[in-house]
Amino acid sequence: MFNGKTKSDNFSIGGDAPVSASASLIGAGTTMKGDITSNGDLRIDGALVGNIHCSAKVVIGANGSVQGDINGQQADIMGKVTGTIKVKDLLQLKGGSLVNGNIQATKLQIEPTANFNGECHMTPAAVSSAPSGNGKPADVKKEVKHAEIAAAG
Repeated sequence: MFNGKTKSDNFSIGGDAPVSASASLIGAGTTMKGDITSNGDLRIDGALVGNIHCSAKVVIGANGSVQGDINGQQADIMGKVTGTIKVKDLLQLKGGSLVNGNIQATKLQIEPTANFNGECHMTPAAVSSAPSGNGKPADVKKEVKHAEIAAAG
């Protein structure tokens, strides 16, 4: 509509994911009510009352606010979030941000002037190759302990 490309120009042959994922923006001064689902990056500089389900990166700008849950691959929070945040990779709480709710992430970075009130649950990263067994941490500990006992005896 705006750039002269047809819908088929933006999608892969299988139609599963966009070739070049574009970012969606909720601008400053905009208030939305309802849930948002996005396959591309999402930035909120306005206000959202609802949940976010994103398969890419979610950015809440310094003046942005979300009252609802956020689920995504990554998230950078600079504004205010009231709700649960679950990301599969890196969650960054930037300086001046305010989060009231629980968070769950594989990696977490909180700057000193960020404010977080809630519970934090760190999810383990996917194990790329297991030494033996089924790759559970308990098996690895067992093997290391057994090796220490054998070396000591």
